[in-house]
This record gives sequence, structure tokens and C-alpha cells, in this order.
Amino acid sequence: MPKWCKSILGILLLPFCAGAGWALWTVITQSGGADTIWVPMLAGMLCWGVVYALLPKPMWIYVVGHELTHAVWTWAFGGRVKRFRVGSNGGHVVITRSNFLIALAPYFFPFYAAMLVLVFVGGHWIWNWSGYVAWFHLLLGAAYGFHLTLTFHILRTSQSDITEQGYVFSAAVIFLGNAIVLMIGIPLLTSRVGVWAAMAGWLRCTGEIFRRLAHLW
Repeated sequence: MPKWCKSILGILLLPFCAGAGWALWTVITQSGGADTIWVPMLAGMLCWGVVYALLPKPMWIYVVGHELTHAVWTWAFGGRVKRFRVGSNGGHVVITRSNFLIALAPYFFPFYAAMLVLVFVGGHWIWNWSGYVAWFHLLLGAAYGFHLTLTFHILRTSQSDITEQGYVFSAAVIFLGNAIVLMIGIPLLTSRVGVWAAMAGWLRCTGEIFRRLAHLW
């Protein structure tokens, strides 16, 4: 698809982005009473923020996660990874299949946070790690803070993934991807709002955005 078509599509996605932001805020406010989850997660994000501000940025670790995310999403779409290279200054994967989700996945899919969830769920199933739930939330907050800060850091420089897809389209997809991850993750963690209720809220908020735009028109 030509870039100009993707730019138009990106503009058309803006109401869905606004609806996702509105719905995400609703999910967060409805889950605000889950203090045993929010407090350690926010503490973990704060701890990572101190590390990010005061110590050298672990770019090699980030790049490994970035390129592994490309690989995981390639496998999810039935493709193969033919070459994998990483370094502190950047990385590269050669894959047999690509699309906009594979290209942009590292900017909205928190790889290390997802791996932490899989490890904890597996460990809890085998060894009953219920006594370590607070530590899990602390580490999860740090892992998600790692994703947010270093993603923002690399977005300050030109990224081939972004330029190939177009800036407007990429921005819309990245925002939607991050919002959807949170609208799925927060309900699963807090059990205050169901995932389907969050998704239905997104559709409802987006419909309201379109209704208001039509009224203005």
C-alpha cells in the first residue's frame, strides 16, 4: 500500500485513537481501588525511572527485545526468521514475511513485560508463587517502564520501521497498540473490569466520538 494511502488511513484511525484513550482512562479509573497492585507497579516504574535517569541506558538489552519482538510477531503470522543481529547501536532481522504489525510491534508490545508474565504464570502454576505476587507487580512495573522510556528514547531518532510505514499511520497504530495492550492487561491484573467490557467500552467511546464529529459537521 502506498504511503499516501497509509497516511489517509492513519487520519481515519484518529477517532479510534481518541475512543481508545477515553476507554483506557475509564478502565484505569474503575480499577483505581486495586491498591495492592497499583502501589508496587508504580513503585517499580519509579525505580526504573531512577535507573533510567542516573545510569547508562541498557540499549543492547532493549535492542535484543526489539528484534525478538519482530521475530515473535513474524512467527505469529507464519513467517520465518532467516537472520538475527543485534548491537548496542541497533539491530536487524531478515524475515520471510512482513506487514505493518510485524514492523511496528516493538513500539507497542512490551516484550520483557510479556516474558515476565509468562514466567510468573508458569512458576505459579508449578510452584505456587502466591507469596511473590507483590514482587511480580514490582518487576512488571519496572519492565513496562523500561518499555515506555526506551521506546520513547529511540523514537527521538529516525527509525526505518516508522519511515517505511509513514509517520501518521505509524503514530496511530502505535497509540492504538499501546492502548489495547493496557486495556487487556489492566483488567487481567486488577479483575475490576472485564477485558470484553473494556473492548466494548472502546467501541462505545469511539461511537460517541463519531457522533460528536457528525454533530459538528
